[in-house]
Amino acid sequence: MSIESPVRTTMSGRVAEFGAALTYADIPAEVLDRARHLVLDAVGLAFASTAYGYPAVARDALSALTEGGHPVIGMPDRLDPRDAAVLNGVLIHGLDFDDTHIPAVTHVTAAALPAALSAATVAGASTRDLLTAYVLAVEVSARVGIGGSPGFHDVGYHPTGVAGAFGAAVAAGKLGGLDADGLVAAQGIVGSMAAGVMEFLQDGSWTKRQHPGWAAMSGITAASFARFGWVGPPAVYEGRFGLYNTHLTGRETDPGAVAAGLGAEWELMRTAVKPYPICHFIHAFADAALDLRAEHGLRVADIAAIRCRIHPVPGKVVCEPPEAKWEPRSDYDAKFSLPFVVSAALSRGRFGLAELADEALADREILDLARKVTVTPDDESAFPRAYSGYVEIELTDGRVLTRREQVNRGHDERPLTNDEIAAKYASCMALVTDAETADRVRAAVLGLGTDDGSARDFAEALRG
Repeated sequence: MSIESPVRTTMSGRVAEFGAALTYADIPAEVLDRARHLVLDAVGLAFASTAYGYPAVARDALSALTEGGHPVIGMPDRLDPRDAAVLNGVLIHGLDFDDTHIPAVTHVTAAALPAALSAATVAGASTRDLLTAYVLAVEVSARVGIGGSPGFHDVGYHPTGVAGAFGAAVAAGKLGGLDADGLVAAQGIVGSMAAGVMEFLQDGSWTKRQHPGWAAMSGITAASFARFGWVGPPAVYEGRFGLYNTHLTGRETDPGAVAAGLGAEWELMRTAVKPYPICHFIHAFADAALDLRAEHGLRVADIAAIRCRIHPVPGKVVCEPPEAKWEPRSDYDAKFSLPFVVSAALSRGRFGLAELADEALADREILDLARKVTVTPDDESAFPRAYSGYVEIELTDGRVLTRREQVNRGHDERPLTNDEIAAKYASCMALVTDAETADRVRAAVLGLGTDDGSARDFAEALRG
């Protein structure tokens, strides 16, 4: 059964036309170069995640379901291609240190790369095909997120799990040889799989770590269904019961954003790389706190009160419920606590993975200081265009110090350079492997698409 004339008449049709026609040569050199560095960042984080316990749990759960021969990033295991995509998503996103498309509030690479990697390997594709599909997935996921931003977070959906599924479906479909009609079907099908609830914020549960990998697997599955003739609704975005009218009922949305500027504006270039392993909403606050500490030589004993201002939508994520934010119950809980991050930064003069270890979570100096943090709405916030932060510190001698970071570091207006990304990669790899392995993997990633290499060989090069 075929879909009647969907192309050019719906948002999914316009996306499909673009996706079906896109070639490696169509993508500007600067976009390809940045794409390689975003992949490098993700791969380094996947390796770093193997130092923690949660990847082994995910691996065991997936291994109990199926067997397969697809490589896993940073691990020696092999899984079914779809399950490998799930685990790769967990590895990339598990530390919450991975990139975020700011206007979409979506972790784009964490779903796009696993989907493209598995689909390209299955298809026997080249690394040029792989990189092209990855860029395409980022472009689609970002636009789907923009169309509903900031509503997804406000109602409790994690946009990475929602928007990421659509990008994954288009990428997997392209690598699987779907034409424009097939890509329309893949988007329509994956609309019934796009989800990811944020209840983990209440107790620091692990479910958010699953969202991008599940989005990748959903995209691969939807593309396969479309390949064999399954029919999906063309108006999956803008329809009466489409994505935006169901997930964001009664809220202002922009379905037209899904296809806006395709091929003319590259949303990948607006994707922010994180300087801290915490929720992106808190980065500006960490920078502000660290700057004030360094500039004024602050000690914890000097601080009487801390007042922060944040937009109400991200405030729900990183400031509520207060008790959980004052004393996080896990490292994942702490990543989403504005009071804890600001207090740890002021106490230790830094914020890295060490500040999320059990010892830091039990540090009474940090926890007592966190209870001095109060939060109010920020009328001057640039959210969702940027993630602003305002920190005001009242000292015991009566002085009041303030710092506003209107645009978070890593934003496309203040991007981390490719050299800074490479340095972050090196520090992540140093946690778990030797310099020779780090150099070999880096060369493979930064060489993506520069020759006729195979996606299978590339996937093998990323194994631990």
